[in-house]
Amino acid sequence: MPIFSYLAMPIEGAKEALAEELKALSFCEVLPADNVDLLVLVTDAPDEKAQQDLLEQLQKIPSLQSLSMTFGCSDELQPER
Repeated sequence: MPIFSYLAMPIEGAKEALAEELKALSFCEVLPADNVDLLVLVTDAPDEKAQQDLLEQLQKIPSLQSLSMTFGCSDELQPER
């Protein structure tokens, strides 16, 4: 399962709208910043295909100004336990 976290910057005045649009997507958890117009987006897709599909959906959100990955992790990169 690929897990990624992003900083999501809304267009001016659209923080709440962006939060709602992101929350409506599968495999997404949204955490708003308290003191700036910024959201933390954590995605946990079941596989690489679902992650790619999710990224395509994110690119279509009109209230999203920019999306910066802050962390990525894939089970394929983790040592076996």
